[in-house]
Amino acid sequence: MLTPSLSTVDLVVILAYLVLVIFIGLRMARRTHSGEDLFLAGRRLGWVPIGFSLFASNISSTTLIGLSGAAYTWGIAVSNYEWMAAFVLVFFAIFFIPYYLNARITTVPEFLERRFDRRSRLYFSALTLFSNVIVDTAGTLFAGAIVLQVFYPDLDLFTACLGLALLAGLYTAAGGLATVVYTDVLQAVVLLVGSCMVAYLSFGQLDFSWANVVDATPADRLSLMLPLDDPNLPWLGTLVGVPILGFYFWCTNQFIVQRVLGARSIAHARWGVLFAGFLKLPVLYIMVLPGVMAGVFLPELENGDAVFPALVTTLLPTGLVGLVMAGLLAAIMSSIDSTLNSASALLTMDFLRPERRGWSATRVVWTGRGFIVLFMFLAALISPMVASFPGLFHYLQSALAYLVPPVAVVFMLGLFWRRASATGALATLLGGHLVSALLFIFSLTDLLSLHFTIVAGLLPLISSVIFVIASLLSDPTRDQVHHFTFSTDTTKRQPELARWQDYRIYSLILVTLATVLVIVHW
Repeated sequence: MLTPSLSTVDLVVILAYLVLVIFIGLRMARRTHSGEDLFLAGRRLGWVPIGFSLFASNISSTTLIGLSGAAYTWGIAVSNYEWMAAFVLVFFAIFFIPYYLNARITTVPEFLERRFDRRSRLYFSALTLFSNVIVDTAGTLFAGAIVLQVFYPDLDLFTACLGLALLAGLYTAAGGLATVVYTDVLQAVVLLVGSCMVAYLSFGQLDFSWANVVDATPADRLSLMLPLDDPNLPWLGTLVGVPILGFYFWCTNQFIVQRVLGARSIAHARWGVLFAGFLKLPVLYIMVLPGVMAGVFLPELENGDAVFPALVTTLLPTGLVGLVMAGLLAAIMSSIDSTLNSASALLTMDFLRPERRGWSATRVVWTGRGFIVLFMFLAALISPMVASFPGLFHYLQSALAYLVPPVAVVFMLGLFWRRASATGALATLLGGHLVSALLFIFSLTDLLSLHFTIVAGLLPLISSVIFVIASLLSDPTRDQVHHFTFSTDTTKRQPELARWQDYRIYSLILVTLATVLVIVHW
């Protein structure tokens, strides 16, 4: 069994890097004086940090570990989640961002209250809290523990998870979203450079010959579209389920959308989202394919989720190993602090409603910081349970497949269907999740053998039927419909920008590149 190790130089680099990240967090704490500062970075974010932060918080945590591990185990089809993000982000930039930013919301569930009523807001906020802590934060802590166990096999999961949670939670409580975003920029650059080097050196292990990769790898591991009966990701699940999961993650998940809500303008929000889309496209080549190639020259790994840290320590020189591993650990912490910050925002702003209670800005900040610490310990307790799932990526996506389809329907029909009512939205959330729970129970008892991505494509159809029937039997609120449903007048009211600043041009380029990538690797 391969047992990577870190040299003294690597450990010094890691320590210096983590000290720098913590310094940034403490520095940002000086600018954190209100709830808006803590949760939205004072709405001062530009498109570059938004784009890097979106990319880093997604790819550098559970996704990087899980992507490489899944690719090592069953091939490049796992990258379907990555290229699909390009289409979802374009859709988000064009249609949802103007309504989110014009509403001046602090949390995504707040938008549901503006469009429907408070019942939908609280229901979705509670669901997002559960998802952020139980799925996102716990999964990310587990990913970090896997990295640490590569070097220290005797380290138990809970100790590793608690240590990461403490480190990330404390500097997040100090600096808030600004800390998360600006450390993400540094981490994204380090990870992109490190991943490119790992990909180059992995390819070098096979003599820089694509023919050698093809000859040494089963054909299905180099195809994006797998057979309908494939247990990992059937082609039908890619087409009907992955877009639903992507829509929830990129367009409605507080953990991600919080950065967009902190943008200084609609234009910067759109540019940042599209920038993140461009950063997602090379993931197939620099993070997924190295996992596949590792199956050729590192076949002895028992745990696929350990493949990326194993590649780093096997291929990179001393010093650079420490830098990339520091970036990976710090980025994992960045994802942890992102989810902790968003969970705190949800509980503070959606449930306690400090503006109604007349709380001072200082009290809001310290209440939010207290919840960050609380969720930090809760996630650390839960994260070792992830080990009981067949893989980290499977844990994340299968959990979301049953949770998010009714939410996606409520947001989609709420924005585009003027007849959608508050009663319809609540009925869809309750009824859709009841059906989800039944299907989940059936899947555990082998009464349902559908892949979770196909379930994620089936549930929106059922939820849509519930929404339409319930909405037709009730009345929408006219003022809410007027302000929070899509209209071409909204796009006409946006300020005119130069042609090179036109988000529609970049959207077209992004969609074209993503389409070409899919055709080439179909």
